[in-house]
Amino acid sequence: MDLPRARRAWCLYDWANSAFATTVMAALFPPFFSSLARAAGATATEATSWWGYITAGTLLLIALGAPILGTLADLGGRRKAFLGVFAGLGILMTALMATLGEAAWQRAALLYVLASFGFSGSFIFYESLLPQLARGPEMDRLSVRAYALGYLGGGLLLILNLLMVTYPAFFGLPGKAVAVRLSFLTVALWWGLFSVPLFRHVPEPLMPEPLMPESPTPESPTPVPWAAPRARQRRRGLRGAFAELGATFRDIRRYRQLTLFLAAYWIYNDGIGTIVKMATVYGAEIGIGLPQLMGALVLTQLVGVPCSWLFGRLAGRLGTRGAILLALGVYGLISVGGFFLANATHFVILAALVGLVQGGAQALSRSLFAGLVPRHRTAEFFGFYSTSGKLAGVFGPLIFGAVGQLTGTSRLGISSLVFFFGAGAWLLSRVDVQQGRRAARQAERDAGYTLPD
Repeated sequence: MDLPRARRAWCLYDWANSAFATTVMAALFPPFFSSLARAAGATATEATSWWGYITAGTLLLIALGAPILGTLADLGGRRKAFLGVFAGLGILMTALMATLGEAAWQRAALLYVLASFGFSGSFIFYESLLPQLARGPEMDRLSVRAYALGYLGGGLLLILNLLMVTYPAFFGLPGKAVAVRLSFLTVALWWGLFSVPLFRHVPEPLMPEPLMPESPTPESPTPVPWAAPRARQRRRGLRGAFAELGATFRDIRRYRQLTLFLAAYWIYNDGIGTIVKMATVYGAEIGIGLPQLMGALVLTQLVGVPCSWLFGRLAGRLGTRGAILLALGVYGLISVGGFFLANATHFVILAALVGLVQGGAQALSRSLFAGLVPRHRTAEFFGFYSTSGKLAGVFGPLIFGAVGQLTGTSRLGISSLVFFFGAGAWLLSRVDVQQGRRAARQAERDAGYTLPD
């Protein structure tokens, strides 16, 4: 394969689907759903509660399905095919959001659940392609490059969509409601159009799969084929997928460092996710207006573009784990700073700090995890990675809300997130990355997948 072109095409998928994360998930769909529910007779409190139930149910659905989907894709060698199915589902459901009527909150909920399932499901298989495209430090650089493009692509379309909603007459639209629906359609078109290069230029990993050298050189930039497997042929189909999933649970102790990293990631990513999910609610509670909140969201996206690249360079100096620990330290400062938040200027400063570290923390977490994974089971293990990330969206908001309710102020709720960053950083500091990589390579050899001499 043309490796440089394949890498560019892989990165471009982050540019493509980040539009769903910014315009649909973060900015426009939550208030749009609330308006539909209220039009159907719900109170504002009921609409907010329904949205919370829908969000939690979606996360649970994805968390339960991710490991088995990844295992099934690994057994059949169909990672890119599964990616296409889930991306297609997400794109179609997002496009159908443009057809929602004034009070159709049940249909809106169904479309959102299916679109989110497609979005998150496609990401499992997208991320599982990373180990065939890069190894070692190059994996860090490729991962942060994709995150940077995601921030840029998602941010640019978000700006356009917010302009459409704010100034509909300028775009020849009759009102904001039409502008919101048309924004959903632009997300579907954006996602679909910029996904095409991945399906054209990134090859489907074969069984046996291609393997990258640990230190690619200009003279040998292409993957080295796997040797023929000596181990038994793995069972295929859904029954085989469940059998392999059970085997993963049984021999999980073999991947002790990977398990320790997943525990650390689950804890600190819960803190990151809570800041992202609760920031606008918290800002609105202390009196910050919607234009300032949306402006801060755009700022986070734009700051995230160069800073994701910066963290790729920092990983070269500090190591991948060291750069993540630095990001978690900044997140700790953000959660403490949230306690003293008093006005829109403070909110914008904290939003910029989130943009400074968010892309780097998530991109480097992905590449560190990829290095700890046996390369013949990447989709399966990235299914667990996705589950860890989705379950991480549960406890942080619960603690945030409980602390705020018990103390009477959300300021203590936001500052309580320091626990997640501190505990996650402590666990991460105990991960022996080199030992974890050696264990993954040994697992490959034991399965009969070996590099030629």
